[in-house]
This record gives sequence, C-alpha cells and structure tokens, in this order.
Amino acid sequence: MTSKPKGELRRGWTTGACAAAATKAAYLALLTGRFPDPITIALPRGQRPSFDLVEKGLRRDEAIAAVIKDAGDDPDVTHGARIRVTVRRGEAGTGVIFIAGEGVGVVTRPGLPIPVGEPAINPAPRQLIRDLVAEIARDQGDAGDLEVTIAVPGGEILAKRTANGRLGIVGGLSILGTTGVVVPFSCSAWIHSIHRGIDVARASGLDHVAAATGSTSERAVQLLYGLPETALIDMGDFVGGTLKYLRRHPIARVTLAGGFGKLAKLATGHLDLHSSRSTVDLPALAAWLAEHGAASALIDDARGASSAGQVLQLALDGGLPLADDVARRAREVALDQLAGGIALEVLIFDRAGALIGRAKGW
Repeated sequence: MTSKPKGELRRGWTTGACAAAATKAAYLALLTGRFPDPITIALPRGQRPSFDLVEKGLRRDEAIAAVIKDAGDDPDVTHGARIRVTVRRGEAGTGVIFIAGEGVGVVTRPGLPIPVGEPAINPAPRQLIRDLVAEIARDQGDAGDLEVTIAVPGGEILAKRTANGRLGIVGGLSILGTTGVVVPFSCSAWIHSIHRGIDVARASGLDHVAAATGSTSERAVQLLYGLPETALIDMGDFVGGTLKYLRRHPIARVTLAGGFGKLAKLATGHLDLHSSRSTVDLPALAAWLAEHGAASALIDDARGASSAGQVLQLALDGGLPLADDVARRAREVALDQLAGGIALEVLIFDRAGALIGRAKGW
C-alpha cells in the first residue's frame, strides 16, 4: 500500500462522476450541436465539479465526449485514465440503456449489485447519469431515450491490478463511486472489493472463505484447503472492515490468514493493521513469552527487539509456541467483531508460506 504523503491532500473524482460528465456533454451536443466545455455536473452531496473535454465527436445520430479521470492525491489505479462516453438515440420508451465499451467489464457472477450480463457500472453512477439525462431531456423537450456506452481505453489492462477478475467482472474495469468524490487514502475501492468479494462468495453458496493480509498467506491458505478463487478475500490491512461486514453478511466458516507481525497487531486489539495506524506491541510479546516460561535472558532479548520478526525468531529458537498464542489472542479479538454462528480460525504463516501458528475454530 502506498504511503500517505504529509500535508493537506487534494480530492478527486470517481470514474462514475467522470462518466456522468462525459454523458452530459455528449447528450447536450447531440441535441444542440454544441459541446459545453468545460462541463459541470452536480454531485449527490452538492459539489459541482467541472471537467475539461479531451475528446469530442458528433455525427447525425451519436455524440462522443471524453474526460480524464483525476483522482486527486489518491493512488487510484484509474488516475489519468480516459473516460469516454458515446450516446445514441434509443428506441422510444426504453429510457437509458447502459452498454460496456472498450475497457469496461461485464458481470458474470451473481452477488454483485448489478445483474449477471450487465456492464459493471455501479448503481450510484447509473442513477447519477439517469438523473442528468432526465434533467436535460426536460429542458430540451426530448424523450431521453438513450444508449450510453462507457469506455475506458486500456481498462482491461488496468483491471488486472484490481479484484475484478476474482469478482467475476471480465473484460475491464468497473465504473464506481457513491458520492462522486475520491477521498485520498480512504481506500474505498479496496474496501468496496472486500465487501463485493464476500457478496459473491455468499451468492455462490460457499460456506468457507479465507481473508488474508497478503499474497503469501493467501496462496498458503488456498493450498491448505483447496479453496476456489471466489473464496479468497484480499483483506489487506482492513481486518476490522472485513469482520464488520461479515457480521452483517455471515458465512459459516471464516479463516483469517496473515503474517506474524500483522496478526500480532490484531492480537493486541488493532483492527487496522497498516503501519501508519498501528504498531506491534513488543512488550506484550515479551510478556506472553514470560507466560510460557521463557528464560529471563530470552525475555530481556525480546524486550530489546526492534521487530516482531526478531521476537518470533527468539520464540522459535526457544521452542515456545508464541505464534499459536498470537493466533489464539487474535481470534479472540476478531470474534468480538462477529455475530454468533460464524466459526472462525486464525492461521499465521511465515514468509515462505509455512504454517507456524494456528487457533482452530472447528
């Protein structure tokens, strides 16, 4: 995860807001023959951003407009992407029909808020676009029956850096955004993918999912249980957000998997495991070693350690089950975030993917 820079951060605009702006410009051009540039839209919470058009095209029956996605200071995978919209007149009475253009994915699995077979354009951007079309149609005396094709050139390549493939969204990116605003380092896209991953797993009828803090632990737990890709949740540092969503949307068996340092943070009550928001409590690890009867010299070495990894190595060298203890304590913290009826286990893997700590849940 990219480190957050210091100072006040600039906000940006979601792909949904960009698509809405391009739709408004293209539809107005289709009706009036002129592209408003820059184009201004109203967002759900009252903001009125303006967008410069980087592409314009007008024929008798269609108009094309494009803007560049500006995510502000957020490390968004789509920052700088071209969001292109083509509008064409639709059949009478059909309203707004959405079509996936180049680089926009299509939903192929149940569980997402968009039906299977539909373009991966989320409900909030769809509603924003429909509202803008309806407003323009009223002002211009038009029926507002449109085919709206949204494209993100290069989006299929960008989508490989997202969770779309795992969620069953094929062919490109999703058009996202609830408020239209990108809040820097809110990690909303990551949290969104965690929630949708749980939704897809539930809709697929799975009774066991594994949420991992990183790729090594994810591969290890997948091999351990032979889990399908749809059962894997890329939790990253957001263990609290994952558990709270599972509390409202339960799955029978849940495995939390991660490295020793991350899960040592969870064991001491931290639900956000990012290094800028939580640290490993080294004195606590030393105290837990003492509870296991560690020699005083080993405890002193643990207290003077500079990392969780050093303390773990001391425990391993001394034959002490510190990793199991951390897994057990992490499980207790995690269970406090879950509703009853969910069986939970915690697994700790080393950097080579070997299982070194376990707190069983079934």
